[in-house]
Amino acid sequence: MGEFFIYSLLFSVAGLLFPVFVYADIYADVGENKCWFSLGLYKHLKLFGGYLRFRKEGIALHISRKKAILLPYGKMADTRKQFEITKGFQIYRFHQIVEVGTRGNAAGIMIAALLQSLSAQIFSVLQTNHPFLSLKNSTLLTEERTLKISLQTVLVFNGLVLSLAIGKKLLEALLNWIKEKKSKALWKKRHSA
Repeated sequence: MGEFFIYSLLFSVAGLLFPVFVYADIYADVGENKCWFSLGLYKHLKLFGGYLRFRKEGIALHISRKKAILLPYGKMADTRKQFEITKGFQIYRFHQIVEVGTRGNAAGIMIAALLQSLSAQIFSVLQTNHPFLSLKNSTLLTEERTLKISLQTVLVFNGLVLSLAIGKKLLEALLNWIKEKKSKALWKKRHSA
């Protein structure tokens, strides 16, 4: 019985300290007004996938062929605050490929050159601050008129950071619930008197 406890404790501690890699593959086609995405663990274990379509009312998140969720633009600012990332989540890799069509206009070439120079400047600053970061950028020029973006990002964290982040969110929710209950009780007390 004592061996089971020791092995359980050892695996729990290893699970909390072992790095977790979350891969996000994103492909956006501006001409089709779609953005496909896939999230997975350790590159081979797919967790979630689908595509986004931008509409007047908001962003339509298509989870399956028959199911979509509409995210209104007005509520997106509030949603971003709920998913704040702590310092324990580190970007490990950011690779992008931008495909720009140059058919008959010089604007496409100018956009490609601007994207390449901007990313080179941003990547050099990021590489100086985070030397472990894998950063790559490529810009492709095509004959057809198009704008396509392909991204692969990898986040790394461990179970301890994830459990602390979840604990922080649960504690904030509990404090908000207690504050709500107190304000309702105070309001009832004032109106009953």
